[in-house]
Amino acid sequence: MSADSQRPFDDSTAAQQRFLSLFLRSEREVFRYVAVFVPNVMDAEDIVQQTALALWEKFDAYDPAQPFTPWACRFALNKARQWIERRQRWQALLEHGLAEELAQRRQELQPEFERRLMHLEDCLDQLPPGQRSLVEGYYYERTDIESLAGRSGRTVAATYKMLQRIRQALQLCVESHAKPEVA
Repeated sequence: MSADSQRPFDDSTAAQQRFLSLFLRSEREVFRYVAVFVPNVMDAEDIVQQTALALWEKFDAYDPAQPFTPWACRFALNKARQWIERRQRWQALLEHGLAEELAQRRQELQPEFERRLMHLEDCLDQLPPGQRSLVEGYYYERTDIESLAGRSGRTVAATYKMLQRIRQALQLCVESHAKPEVA
């Protein structure tokens, strides 16, 4: 096999790797973006998957000089709109421009979201290992509550209660960090 016949495979593999690297870094942000429009987590995850496929199909049109996440979020917005259009009960969102208003408001609040997200990361770092593991299992790995309860030796109810307490502690921590300092 000549070097020229190997090149298309290498170029394709490099493009896939570049796409995956960019998408995986942006996936959580794209998910949060979609969750503004779609209240059900499973539907939001489906939309993010559809967005990933659309992004890959159009990846050759992506300008690497531009940030990837906003580009991906535009695709996600279109996929969310399509989802909303398919559901009559959500039709009012489109008719009254609420989807666009939410997208605009989210963009305006983006710096605050980013700041709070940084505070959340700091607060997560302060959690004891067992609590951090529970949060990561439930929210990042999407492990079901029964499995998490089994791992920790707690009942399902006690595990839910523990998650509630951790969420409250994280909220207080983030809010205390987010308060403007008085000079």
